[in-house]
Amino acid sequence: MAIAYGAALLLSALLFLYYGLLCLFSDGMKAEFQRFGLSRYRRLTGGLEVLGAVGLLAGVFVPGLILAASAGLALLMVLGIMTRVRVGDSLLESLPAGVLLVVNLFLFAGAWQGAVPP
Repeated sequence: MAIAYGAALLLSALLFLYYGLLCLFSDGMKAEFQRFGLSRYRRLTGGLEVLGAVGLLAGVFVPGLILAASAGLALLMVLGIMTRVRVGDSLLESLPAGVLLVVNLFLFAGAWQGAVPP
């Protein structure tokens, strides 16, 4: 279980760091947020994703951070799925957010139960 938890934590942290930096610096993400009608929230979203990724990684040393970071990232993914549904995106386009939601709920549950690997 510790290996699965560690892999999920690393996967989530790396993907959110990647997507967060894309949100902050990519013209493609700028266009996506315009399409969503949420241009003014692009930098906030990117910043929260990067902050959540750092929180997950730092949480290996300060376990309470994993609880907060995974909850925040899961909430971001719920909002992301709702946005995708609102604009009529396909299930395939919503799938990454759904997978990351499940991964972060798994991390949250593990942190809640004290299953954070040393």
